[in-house]
Order: sequence, then C-alpha cells, then structure tokens
Amino acid sequence: MSEIFNVSTNPHVRSKDTTQTIMRDVLIALAPASIFGIYNFGIPALVRIIIGIVTCVAAEALYQYLMHKKITVMDLSAAVTGLLIALNIPSSLNVGFEIVGCLFAIIIVKQLFGGLGQNFMNPALAARCFLLIGYTGPMTNFVCDSSFAVDAYSGATPLAILKPGSEVVGQSAPSLLDMFIGKTSGVIGETSVICLLLGAVYLLVRKVISLRIPATYIATFAVLIFLLAPGHQFDAIYMLQEVCGGGLILGAFFMATDYVTSPITPNGKIVFGVCLGLLTFIFRMYGGSAEGVSYAIIFCNLLVPLIERITVPKSFGKKKPEKKAKEAA
Repeated sequence: MSEIFNVSTNPHVRSKDTTQTIMRDVLIALAPASIFGIYNFGIPALVRIIIGIVTCVAAEALYQYLMHKKITVMDLSAAVTGLLIALNIPSSLNVGFEIVGCLFAIIIVKQLFGGLGQNFMNPALAARCFLLIGYTGPMTNFVCDSSFAVDAYSGATPLAILKPGSEVVGQSAPSLLDMFIGKTSGVIGETSVICLLLGAVYLLVRKVISLRIPATYIATFAVLIFLLAPGHQFDAIYMLQEVCGGGLILGAFFMATDYVTSPITPNGKIVFGVCLGLLTFIFRMYGGSAEGVSYAIIFCNLLVPLIERITVPKSFGKKKPEKKAKEAA
C-alpha cells in the first residue's frame, strides 16, 4: 500500500500550525508584559525570567533523556511554561523556590502524565498554586528592588486593598490609569493590562486563540462583580479595578486558553468561561486570598472532560433520543 494511515486518539484536529509555531507566537505575545515586568521590577525580574525558562527546558530535556524518550524541548512548550511561571511570581521570590516550582510543573504535572498533550491541568498555574501553598509568605511579598523601576512598589497589591473586609490600613487602591499602565505592585507579568492586551491582540490576529473563553470569562466575572460584589453593587469603577487588578487578564488570555486543558467544542468554551468567571468571583470575594484566578483555572481544567461530554455537537443526521422514541411509538 502506498498510503500510510495515521491512527490516533480523538479529537482529530487538522492544522498547518505546529506546536513550535504556536508556542513561538505565545512567547512573542508575552514579550510586552515580560519587558514591562523587567522595567517595572528591575534586574530581579530578568533573573527570574531567565531561571524559569532555563530550568523548565533543562528539566524536560533531562527527564526525557533519562527515560529514553524523544527530547522535544525544541517545540518551545517548556520555554513557555518557564516564562509563565516567572511571570506569575513576585520579583522578590527566592530563586530556589522558583526552581522547585519549575520542577513540579515539568516533572510532576507534565511528564509523569505523558508529556505535552496529556497533562490534566496547566503546568504553570499548577506550579503557582503549589508555590502559594508551600511558600505563602514569599509568594505574597511584593517588593520592588529596582534601580530603574517606575516607582518603588512595596506592600499590598491592588486586589488586597480592594477585597471586601480588607485589613489593609492606610493605603488606597491605585487609579484605573495606573492599573492599566502597570504602575502597581504584583507578580512580574500581571501588572500592565495594556501590555497583556497587546499580546492578546497578537494571538487573536495570528488565530492562536479565539475570544470565546477570555471574553466569556471576563464578562461573567465583570457582571457578577457589578451586581453582587459585597458593598460595591452597581459600582462600575470597582468592577473595572477588579478586572484590571491581579492576574485576570493574564490568566484569561494566556492560560485559560491552553489547548490541552481547555474545551475544544464551541459551546464548551463558553461554559468553561462562565465557570471560570463564577469561581474567580467566589474566590476573590469570599475566599481567604485576594486573588482567585489560578485556583479557578486549574479547578475548571478538571471539569473539561465533563464539559466536553455535555457540549459535544450532535452528528449530522442524528436524531434526538426523545424524537426517536416518538417515531417508534
């Protein structure tokens, strides 16, 4: 036979794009936020970005070499994971803790479950949650140590100040303009909304992601904040501060849209986005932490098989069960 049939598991999606080209586009899209993070937080941010990428790439290559598997680091997926981990930590975090997080993401979450395409949750966010649980103090210590930063930021993040029942005294939330530009404290890659949106536009133009998940996610969260936020119902400014603050934009466009851990069905993407918005609202308003994006995304990652099962499109010509029963009667 001259034809070769490639047998694989579903879903069967055909595309001219390769993993490498997609990951390259993600790295390019994250460049504005990374550059601003370095400008905002200085050399410590640059060091952590380099360490994150190098550690993840080295860990994946070493594991695959020792397990006698094909080394696939040239697909750039490990580099993307390393960069996302770096962008999700404070610039003051001990590099040893960062390395532990990178090893957890690559070895435990990704490789032990079969490698790229088999992980059940986003590796970078799993590492962030792991670090938040294991090193809560250092992960919530936002101090700027930069000789060329815009300002010297230290202390509470905007979300900590905005949280209902906040115990932060003597600090007011930054202006919307400062939050949009990024002149606030926070993790390395989340502060500048404008830089994140520039990267998101690039991904949309390149058709790497669609708007279904991020738009549904942000819209659901914004509506819930506007209508139900304790003490801030129908407060548009508070709603916009919650949207611009923290990791919502970073998570919505760069991590919730991960191909492996998000639904592929059109309706499933919408259900996924609604679940993300609802959980983020609950975690931020009623949880013990001011943030909730990371936990919301990895929790919804676990729901993806169920979401896809209930939103799978009907095959052409297939009749609904109840219609079949009526015709049989």
